[in-house]
Amino acid sequence: MTDAHDRLRGWAAAKKAILAGLRFTSLRLRLVVVFALVALTAAVSASGIAYWLNREAVLTRAQDAALSDFQQEMQNRAAALPEHPTQGELQHAANLMASSSQHFSVLLISEDSEKTDGRRIAGNSDLDAITLAEVPRSLRDAVNREQPLTDGNKHPYHLYWQRIVSNGTPYLVGGARVIDGGPTGYMLKSLEPEAKDLNSLAWSLGIATALALIGSALLAQAAATTVLKPVHRLGRAARRLGEGKLDTRLRVSGTDELADLSRTFNRTAENLEKKVADMSAREEASRRFVADMSHELRTPLTAITAVTEVLEEELDAETGSVDPMIEPAVRLVVSETRRLNDLVENLMEVTRFDAGTARLVLDQVDIADQITACIDARAWLDAVDLDAERGIMARIDPRRLDVIMANLIGNALKHGGSPVRVSVRLADSELVIEVRDHGPGIPQDVLPHVFDRFYKASASRPRSEGSGLGLSIALENAHIHGGEITAANSPEGGAVFTFRLPLDASPLTLPPDEEGAEGADGGGSGEGGGAR
Repeated sequence: MTDAHDRLRGWAAAKKAILAGLRFTSLRLRLVVVFALVALTAAVSASGIAYWLNREAVLTRAQDAALSDFQQEMQNRAAALPEHPTQGELQHAANLMASSSQHFSVLLISEDSEKTDGRRIAGNSDLDAITLAEVPRSLRDAVNREQPLTDGNKHPYHLYWQRIVSNGTPYLVGGARVIDGGPTGYMLKSLEPEAKDLNSLAWSLGIATALALIGSALLAQAAATTVLKPVHRLGRAARRLGEGKLDTRLRVSGTDELADLSRTFNRTAENLEKKVADMSAREEASRRFVADMSHELRTPLTAITAVTEVLEEELDAETGSVDPMIEPAVRLVVSETRRLNDLVENLMEVTRFDAGTARLVLDQVDIADQITACIDARAWLDAVDLDAERGIMARIDPRRLDVIMANLIGNALKHGGSPVRVSVRLADSELVIEVRDHGPGIPQDVLPHVFDRFYKASASRPRSEGSGLGLSIALENAHIHGGEITAANSPEGGAVFTFRLPLDASPLTLPPDEEGAEGADGGGSGEGGGAR
């Protein structure tokens, strides 16, 4: 029972799969099928109507001719018989009647009560003799039923007929009775010639329907090709447009709806190309402006930085050469100069990412040593808890890894507070570095924007100590390595930034003659990020 149930379920699943595979997914196929179905319906309907009309016409013509001839023979032959005919006389009259042009069999019946004690006397024609048993009972009753005479009925007996089928052959049976006591006559005519003619007509109509169906399918194919060719061109053009080839245009010919669609597509592509070109030009101008401004600021900033370093040394000296009244102002100048210098460096790094010129200088490094060096260089050893085993090697750009870790750890210290925990592990052919703080975490509405440039969580804090670009630069450096950085809140409290780097990733690398220039140019601040 279970096997039968499983087989039934398997058959149902197979049937469902086959039906799913037969779905009409091609517009061309659907057009051809619909066109063929309409043509088939029209052809079958026309053929059916033509066959029915021809059948009625053929049968009615043969029937009318046979009945008219039979009626005429009954009037000429049967009515001329004596009042009490013998069987020979009936048979002779039947043979004469059957020799007419319609070739039907005749049966004449007379009831002679004087000579035969009320028995019937029958006379058959020699050709295909007909017996009374072959005549339907209903037809015999109708023939022998005397009708009352009225204004509309001048004769008591009438001619009746019926179509029958015997041994697969159609026949016409007719009957009439001679008025004033004459014999009753029946005729049997084969309709086989007419049936053969009708069969030939049916075959001809079937062949014509099949040819019409084939012709309609070919015509539908041609029509579908004509209609769908512009649609296919439009589809290819749309794909090219989606691939960024904004100069794609369609050749327009005609004035139909498809031509209007092609014109609309061309206008849309032209407007899109203009808008994209305009946006690209503005973006390029903005990027060039930022780059030029950053480069122009580096020269005066170098001089200002040198002066502020001298002032800072004077502040730290024990001679007390700086007036205590201006000491806060001097310290503010030193702090803001450093911040401005970091901002310019970050802007230059961002312009390199936007222009697509940022590349990697790769080296096989120990991740634990690199992170330790990053923390030590910024005097964060007391505030950061590093959980990393030595010997985890990765091919990476050391300078950009330093930028990533400096921004993530600096952001954690600034917004979350110490201690900051940094863990390094390998998981599924991935290098995973997590930076977790113990602060209040990141609000849910801020999480999607922490890597946005210059994003600030609150308008009431328009100014922060960082440049607002640190996390964005860290993310770009992760992307250029083929990695990713995500931000989330830990269930135990605090924010968690996770840097994932597939060890089999294919980062962008510089040609050998460009590596030195990229490495020397540097870029990217090590302390700052998005605000929370």
